[in-house]
Amino acid sequence: MSHPHLPSHDTSVLAERRGRLGVITLNRAPALNALSLAMVREIARLLQAWAADDGVEAVFIHGAGRPGKAPAFCAGGDIRFFHQAALAGDPRLEDFFTEEYALNHLIHAYPKPYIAWMDGICMGGGMGITQGASHRVVTEHSKLAMPETHIGLFPDVGGGWFLSRCEGHLGEYLALTGQVLGAADAMAVGLADIAVPAATLAEVLDELAALPRLTVQRVGDVLRGHALGDAGAATVVAHRDDIDRHFGLADMPAIERSLQAAVEGGSDWARRTLDTLHHQSPLMCAVTLEQVRRARSMTLADDLRMERDLVRHCFHLRPGTASETVEGIRALAVDKDHAPRWNPPNAGEVQRADVEAFFVSPWPAAAHPLAHLR
Repeated sequence: MSHPHLPSHDTSVLAERRGRLGVITLNRAPALNALSLAMVREIARLLQAWAADDGVEAVFIHGAGRPGKAPAFCAGGDIRFFHQAALAGDPRLEDFFTEEYALNHLIHAYPKPYIAWMDGICMGGGMGITQGASHRVVTEHSKLAMPETHIGLFPDVGGGWFLSRCEGHLGEYLALTGQVLGAADAMAVGLADIAVPAATLAEVLDELAALPRLTVQRVGDVLRGHALGDAGAATVVAHRDDIDRHFGLADMPAIERSLQAAVEGGSDWARRTLDTLHHQSPLMCAVTLEQVRRARSMTLADDLRMERDLVRHCFHLRPGTASETVEGIRALAVDKDHAPRWNPPNAGEVQRADVEAFFVSPWPAAAHPLAHLR
């Protein structure tokens, strides 16, 4: 039942106490549990309250299902809201990113076991509320990705930090292409810890709720007791040598030239990869490449501050419809013509000065909206 001390008027996030376990359900299934500002605030409120509550020893987060349809943990942030707010000058757009990134940091630093059940689609903002978990659980339905370059954005919510920590140049590859990972690949690249059959959700929750103590070890024991015998084939890491060879190069034109040479040598993988890159925003691919490489030597807090700068610039360096992000969302989710008009239209025309402008903070350090993160 719902915790009596944590009333909420927002039904898009449900909370209950089961034994010593706090359970959060993202309850916006028709929108694939995409995060609104109200949801970000409610998740943060619950986590802060439960961190201070000795009666709660662990937190479990999952997404409400859609009967008869494929599952979704969380498809990301509410991009239609981003589009509307950017064009209307709605200040809640600024609040959303500040509070979402603070929530991401809270989860990475959470003092109690935090179990993320990534059944189905888990992309963008969904990755932001799972990658800091002590137990990142995937299922046979899982589809993990950071596909932001497809809408003229960059892999935010700490994406620079956690993607840059994948081995070799997998981080650049995943950030630039938005490649979708199944359970086996998610574990192979280090973005998930264990695969469990989706149908065992109720049983796992019952077992966790029955434990007299919820430690990291005991939670892990329960999950391992239900582990999938076969999580499938890891197809992405089969191309590790190709990924490192191409995506370790200096800039986007060099990456594209290298892939083109491989295409001419008969590589179907290179052809598919290059085709994907040609659909993304050239400017935001260049920004993303720089982001991931800078993040490699950053703390999570510093990365989130950098990403807060970047997302501010996504909507303000080129305001209104001139924004690559506004144009990308228009093409995908508003007009749905899938024909974004990127400016510039190809990687070779991106100016270094335009990329570097994204990395100049619009705030003095002491006044940064995420100055408090440590």
